[in-house]
Amino acid sequence: MTYHGVDTVSVVLDEYGAMVRDVMADYLPKQEPRKYLYDPVADYPSRGGKMMRPSLCIATARAFGAEPERAVRAAAAIEMLHNSLLIHDDIEDESEERRGKPTLHAMHGIPIALNAGDMLAMLSIRPLLENVYDASPWLSIPIIQDMERMARESAEGQALELGWRRDPDQRPTRDDYLIMVLKKTCWLAAIYPCRLGAMLGKRSKITNDAFIRFGFFFGAAFQIQDDVLNLNGGLTYGKESCGDLWEAKWTLMLIDVAQSLTEAERPRFEAYLRNSRETRTEEDVAWVLDLMNRIGAIENAQMFARGLAGAALGEFSTLLSDLPDSRDKRFIRDLITWTFRRDH
Repeated sequence: MTYHGVDTVSVVLDEYGAMVRDVMADYLPKQEPRKYLYDPVADYPSRGGKMMRPSLCIATARAFGAEPERAVRAAAAIEMLHNSLLIHDDIEDESEERRGKPTLHAMHGIPIALNAGDMLAMLSIRPLLENVYDASPWLSIPIIQDMERMARESAEGQALELGWRRDPDQRPTRDDYLIMVLKKTCWLAAIYPCRLGAMLGKRSKITNDAFIRFGFFFGAAFQIQDDVLNLNGGLTYGKESCGDLWEAKWTLMLIDVAQSLTEAERPRFEAYLRNSRETRTEEDVAWVLDLMNRIGAIENAQMFARGLAGAALGEFSTLLSDLPDSRDKRFIRDLITWTFRRDH
């Protein structure tokens, strides 16, 4: 059977996603205290999701010659860590929905949700260590070093985003936004999964900068498109409609609005930034969204994301040019354009 384009992506995401879910189940304890810990720990992993990050890890490993079993536990570790960070992100963002359901802290309260997120992060270490030792024990140190860097970059990116929202006088630029996205999104979404997969596939270390440029271009394009989809909201996105605007989150679109305000518009915009989420009104959110539409900020962001995707395709050709053609190699390539075909 031959797969082409977006079909390749959906088939591989379903196949590898199912493998990862089966493995994750082995690492999610079914013991007491279930009600207050292990049931909440298993909640987000059971809600589905795109499974892009673990699939990218497995596909990269396979493109470099590995069997999927050599990477599936490492991929499960990535997905478990991703879900742990989602629990914390939802608390920090005061989000109300995740994948079409109430957020974990909305269901169980912040203390239980925080503890569940912490536990899920700690549980993610075990499958990674077991996978690495079984595949290539001498790779343990470089892989753990990469994991440490990914975790540090992610926390720094989240700190920037939270800090900009806490301090309404901050006016991040487009360059600031891209640095934040490199740290918060790209390292976990693309750079680390590819680097981990490549090390497992090659059974050797890789160069210090391998996949960083590719992961940045692809991850940033993915995040910008995610920001655009958030404005559509509804059940297709999996979070509340215009959640980023309710949170006054600095996206490329909001940065463009801030740089295009008239003197008459500026006081209302400043008040919007200074208000808390609870005191922002639907009228405020609708007004900012209207400003984005009037200045073409959404279309500009989409064009910029497509330019980044083009750069990612160029990096893909350089990184994997010597590898034979395979379904996994095509999946990695087609994932870049799939970013713009997805509806959530």
